[in-house]
Formats: sequence, structure tokens, C-alpha cells
Amino acid sequence: MYSDLFAKNDAILVMSGSNRRYFSDFDCSFGCVILTPEKKFLLTDFRYAAAAREKTEGIEVVSTAPDRLYDDVRRILASAKAKNVGFEDEYVSVAANKILKKELADYTLRALGPELSSLRIVKTEEEIAKIRRAQEITETALTKTLSLLKAGVSEKDMSAELAYQFMTLSDGLAFDSIVAFGENSADCHHVAGDRKLERGDIVLFDIGAKYRGYCADMTRTFCFGEPSQKLSDLYLLVLSAQQYVLKHLKAGVTGREADSMAREFFKANGYDSEFGHSLGHGVGIDIHEEPRLSASCDMPLPENAVVTVEPGLYIEGFGGVRIEDLVVVKKDDIENLTNYDKSLII
Repeated sequence: MYSDLFAKNDAILVMSGSNRRYFSDFDCSFGCVILTPEKKFLLTDFRYAAAAREKTEGIEVVSTAPDRLYDDVRRILASAKAKNVGFEDEYVSVAANKILKKELADYTLRALGPELSSLRIVKTEEEIAKIRRAQEITETALTKTLSLLKAGVSEKDMSAELAYQFMTLSDGLAFDSIVAFGENSADCHHVAGDRKLERGDIVLFDIGAKYRGYCADMTRTFCFGEPSQKLSDLYLLVLSAQQYVLKHLKAGVTGREADSMAREFFKANGYDSEFGHSLGHGVGIDIHEEPRLSASCDMPLPENAVVTVEPGLYIEGFGGVRIEDLVVVKKDDIENLTNYDKSLII
């Protein structure tokens, strides 16, 4: 899976939490993973070591502590006869880089740049299964929460209910839920407040569960009651833009091209600055991963990348509409992991 990394490296030192999770299949707040051509090591402290040994396979768990972490790192590197050690320069701060160079002064350190993170772009069938389950839980949580939606409830009320559902049904939230009523839906990353629901309000939910370390992401926009003609027209335009992208998205399409599909669709219908964010992003262990469906991404989408498709239009003082699906990129099309209804009226 990652044998190419050893063309120029005798060992790889993995410090970031997300990449530690990826290579060890275990979550912990302290430690590192060491990869060698023959073996993997997870170094962590007494809080996690016993659980790690019980829950992981194919990796040697080494119990360590903050004051002796690098002693154990050097011991393992010496036993592997390593000289060239790759490290995650994207995740190491200036201060941590100074410590790394000091503690591993006898080794040649090689910055891996995006090489490690890029391994996570193409998902295995096991990873896709976890994301699929996270998405199913997300949809169940939304259905349960919508049953409590009524005039007078606040954004905070609904956000709290979603948090309860996610904690009950899954490993928790993949990210802080976005719940926005009325004009607040024009704020793409609105933080739920005391705004109370009224008839005719836009209701926007951007939510996701986490299941066995993997995230889901979905946005649905509704109207609580009868929508105005302006809202109906806006919603239909966003839905049509998403359907257009989903129809044409497949492996080989670049992130820039995918983003342009929605952007040009909106421009052709009289909207430009109202679509102020990119079309989507990769999803996996982190809620935002590569690849990006944006104007700055020229990378062709590979088969089995998992990405969001989330066009939106936002009008300050009125509100916004965003519709987001989570899809697996395939050779000739996509597999849509999102099965939630896209009706506007609730």
C-alpha cells in the first residue's frame, strides 16, 4: 500500500493524529507511528497501550511516555538499521521541527510533503463501508431530529438534539453541526444560536456522524411551511446544479473542472458571487481531506476517492440554499452514498 515510500526512506515517522489513525487504525492523543519496510510500530503511553494491543492487528504497540518518546524512537530506528527517515513536514511546527532535528541528529531527515496524505485519497472498500455507515447514521439522526421541529424551537435546540442522536447512534459528531433558520442560512458556517423557528423559514442542516474513525457529511435545506416563489426558484436552481454535476462527475475529471460545472451553471442563470465557496472536498478520517473540488485543484479525481458535492447560493438578509451529497468517484460515474430526500417543504 505504501511500499513506494521506502524508495528513498528506510523508515517513516508519523506524528499527526489523523495519519497515526490511518496507519494504526487506533485513536490516541499522544504518540507516533514508525513504518519500516518489514514492520509497523505504534508508540503511545499507558493510557492507550493496553487498548491498542487489544484493538489493533499487524502493528507492534510500544508503551512509552513523553519524556522517553524519542529514546524509544531512536531504539526502533537503530534496530531497523535506518539512516534516512521520512517525516511529515506538513504537520510539524517550527518548534517541533527543531526538537525533531535535535533528537534525530544522527539521521538524515527527509520531508515527505503531501506523499503521506495523498495515500489517504483513494479509499479501500473497508474505508468506504465505514463512511457509508456513518452516512446512514447521519440520515437516521436527521429524521429523528426533524420529528421535533416546530414553531418556537431554537437553532440551539435542534443542534443539541442532533448531538444527542449522534452520540447515541455513532462515535459522535464528525464536526460541529450547522443549524440555521431563516436569514441565518446565508451564513455558510453559521453557529447555532437563539433564533427561533417561524412559519416560512428556511431551515438548513449541515451535519455528519463519525463511525469507527470515519466521517460523513450532508447538507439539506428545507422550508418550514409554504416557501416563497423566490425560495422555490433558488432551491430548484441549486438542485439542478447539483444534479448536473452528479451526472458528469467521474474519475479523471479534475477538481477545477468539477467546480466549474456548478459555477458556470449558476452564472448562466444569473448568479455569480452568491456561490462563494468551492464545490466540495474529500472526506475520510478528517472531514476535510484531499482532493478538493475547487478552482485551485488540477488533480484528476481518482477512482474510489470519496468527495462531497455541495453547490449553494446565499443572499444576505434573505437566506441560503445548500444541498450536499457524499459520493464515491467511480471509473465512469459516481456511487452516491446519500439517500436522503431532497424535498424542500417539511
